[in-house]
Amino acid sequence: MDASNDAAAGGASSFSDQTIGLMLALSSSLFIGSSFVIKKRGLRRAGATGVRAGSGGFSYLLEPLWWLGLVTMALGEVANFAAYAFAPAILVTPLGAISIIISAVLAHYLLSEKLNVFGVVGCLLCIAGSLAIVLHAPPERPIASVLQMWALATQPMFLLYACCALGATLHLIWVVPPEVAASNMLVYIAICSIVGSLSVMSCKAVGIALKLTLEGDNQLVYPQTFCFAAVVVAAVVTQMNYLNRALDLFSTALVAPIYYVMFTSLTVTASLVMMRQRQTAAQLLTEASGFVTIVCGTFLLHTTKDVEVPSGTFMQLLTRGGGSGGSSNGVSALGLSSTRLAAAAAEGGDGLELGVAPPPKAAQRRGASQR
Repeated sequence: MDASNDAAAGGASSFSDQTIGLMLALSSSLFIGSSFVIKKRGLRRAGATGVRAGSGGFSYLLEPLWWLGLVTMALGEVANFAAYAFAPAILVTPLGAISIIISAVLAHYLLSEKLNVFGVVGCLLCIAGSLAIVLHAPPERPIASVLQMWALATQPMFLLYACCALGATLHLIWVVPPEVAASNMLVYIAICSIVGSLSVMSCKAVGIALKLTLEGDNQLVYPQTFCFAAVVVAAVVTQMNYLNRALDLFSTALVAPIYYVMFTSLTVTASLVMMRQRQTAAQLLTEASGFVTIVCGTFLLHTTKDVEVPSGTFMQLLTRGGGSGGSSNGVSALGLSSTRLAAAAAEGGDGLELGVAPPPKAAQRRGASQR
C-alpha cells in the first residue's frame, strides 16, 4: 500500500515538473517571438534618426525599445534554459517553433508585414521539418565535468566542424560583398546560425561548470571553463550584430522561421558530431526527410515573399484550379497577371517564375521560326 502511494506521489511529482517545464517552454517562445518584433520597432526608430543597423550603424544602442527587445529575448532564453531542468528535451525543443508563429502574427499586426498564404505554408513546412530532425535526434550523453566536455570539443571530427564553421563565417563576413549581403537575408542568418551552433556547445559546458561548482565540485579552477565562456561572449556579440542587420533589412515573418530552421539544423549537427552519437537507419532517413522539408519550406518562403495572394483566390485555386471549365493554369485562378508577377520578381530580385504558359499563337510563331 505504501509502495503504491509512493508511486502515485512520484507520478504526481513528475507530472507537476513536466507541467512546469511545459509552461516555461511556452513562455520562452512567447518572449523570444515577441522580442523579434520589439527589436524591429526599435531598429526602425533608431534608423529614422541615425545610421541603420543594416548599413553597419549602432544607433540602436541608444534606443530604449531595442533594449526592451533584448531584455525580452534574454528572458526567453533564461526560461528556455530553466525548462530543460523540469522537462525532457523532446518536449522543450520543438516548442521553440511556436516563437515563429508568434513573431509572424505580431509582425502582421504591429509592423504591417503581411504574410501571404504561401508564406504560411512555408512556415508550416519549416516547422514540420525541424520537428522531424529534433524529435528523432539521439539523446546526448551525460557530461560529468568540464574536462570531459573539453575532451569532446578537441576531438578531430569536432575540430574539423569548428574550422569549417569559422571558415564559412569569415567568408560570409569579409569576402561576400556588402551589397550582396544587404539583398540576401541568408547571408546574415547563416552567420548567426553557424556561430550559434558553436555557442550552444559552449553554453552547455559553462552550464555544467556552474552546476558542478554550486554542488561543491569547483570547476572554476580549470582554464577550460573560461575558454568556453569566452566563446559564448564572442558568439553572442556576433549573433546580436548580424541578427540586428537581418531584422533591419528584411521582414520579421521571414527572418524568424529561416533563422529557427538554420539554427536548429546546425545545432543538431554540431551536437551529433561532438557527442559522437550513433543513429539507426530509421533516424537517419527521418532526419534526411526533415531536412528536405526544411529546404522546401525555406524555398517557398523566399521565392513568394513579394507575391500578393488573397486567401479567397487561393481557395479558388485549390478548388477550381485544375478542374474542367476552370482556369488552365494556377496564375489565372489566382487572378494574378503576368505583369504583376514580373514586377514582384523584379522587386524581390529572386528571379520569380511561376511557369505561365505562352499564348498559342506565340508558341506557333516560335515553332515556325525554329523550323
